[in-house]
Amino acid sequence: MATTTPSRRGVPDRAHAVRSGAGAGGAAGRGRRPGPRKDRLSVQNLPGWMFSTPFLALFLTFMAVPIVATFVMSFTDFGLRNVADPFATEFVGVENYARLFDDERFLTSLFNTFYFVVLGVPLTVGAGLFAAVLLNRGVGRLRTFFRVGFYAPVVTSIVAVAVVWRFVLDPADGLISGLASEVGLRSPDFLGSKALAMPSLIVMAVWRNLGTAMVLFLAGLQGIPAEVREAARLDGAGVWQEFRRITVPLLRPTMLYVSVMTTIGFLNVFEEPFVMTEGGPDNATMTVSLDMYEQGFKFFHMGYASAMAYVLFTVILAVTLLQLRLLKDKTR
Repeated sequence: MATTTPSRRGVPDRAHAVRSGAGAGGAAGRGRRPGPRKDRLSVQNLPGWMFSTPFLALFLTFMAVPIVATFVMSFTDFGLRNVADPFATEFVGVENYARLFDDERFLTSLFNTFYFVVLGVPLTVGAGLFAAVLLNRGVGRLRTFFRVGFYAPVVTSIVAVAVVWRFVLDPADGLISGLASEVGLRSPDFLGSKALAMPSLIVMAVWRNLGTAMVLFLAGLQGIPAEVREAARLDGAGVWQEFRRITVPLLRPTMLYVSVMTTIGFLNVFEEPFVMTEGGPDNATMTVSLDMYEQGFKFFHMGYASAMAYVLFTVILAVTLLQLRLLKDKTR
C-alpha cells in the first residue's frame, strides 16, 4: 500500500513555530517588563533618597517652612504682643508694603544699599581682575603666597576684621591718624562722619571680598588657551589690545558670575555696618538688611520686617535678571 508523505507546505515548520513563539513570547515579555524594571529603578534610587533625606529634612525645616511663614507674616501685624498670644495676629493685607514707601528710614536704607552696591561692586570686580592679571603674568613661585594673602580676609571672622579696621580708622589712636600726625596732618573721623562713613565701609568690603574675585578671575585666565595669546602677539597685538580683544571677551562668563554673586552679597550687606557703625551716624550707614534686623529683633515688628525681606528679595531678583540679560548675550 502506497503511503503518501504529507506536503511540507501543509505542516508548520516546528522550528519556525518555536522561533515565532519565542518571538511572540519575547514581545509579550518585553511588554510586561516595564513593571519589574520600574521596581528595579526605584530600588536603585533608594540609596540616593536615603542619603538626601537628612538634607531635605533640614531644608524643609529651616529654609522652606520659614520662607513660606515669612511671606504669610508679611501680610499680618505680627509683633511683640503675639509672643504671649500667637492667635491675636490680624491680617492687614498690603498695609506693611504700602507703609514701607512712606518710611523715611527705610527709603534711606534702600538708598544707602544701592550706594554701597554701585560703588562697591565695580571696585571689587575691577580690583579682583587687576590682581588676577598681575598674578597670572608673573611672581612665579610666590603666586601661592599672594593667593593666600589676598584670600585670607575672606575666611577671617568679621569681628576680627572689624577690630582691625576700627583701629586703622580711629581718629585719635589709629594707624592712619598716627601716619598723618607724622607729617603734621590731622586724620578725619572716618566712621563718625556722614560723608565718610559709608565710603569707609565700602573700602573695607572691597578689601575683604577682593580675594574671592581674584581667585575666580585667576582660574578663568589660566583657562584661556596659550595659542590664542600667541596668535594675537604674532598679529602685532600689544598688551592693551590683547587684554581688550582676547582676555576680556574670553573672561565674560567668569565676569558674569563674579558680578552677579558680588552684587547679591552687597545688596545683603549687614555685618559691616552692624559691627562697625550700627547704622550711624544719623542712619548714614543704615542698610536694608540692618534695618530689617532692627525692626524684627529690636522693635519686634515681625510683620513689617517680613515685608522688608520680600521687597529686598524682589530687588535682588530684578537686579540679577538685569545683569544676566546684559551680560549673558555677549557670552554666547
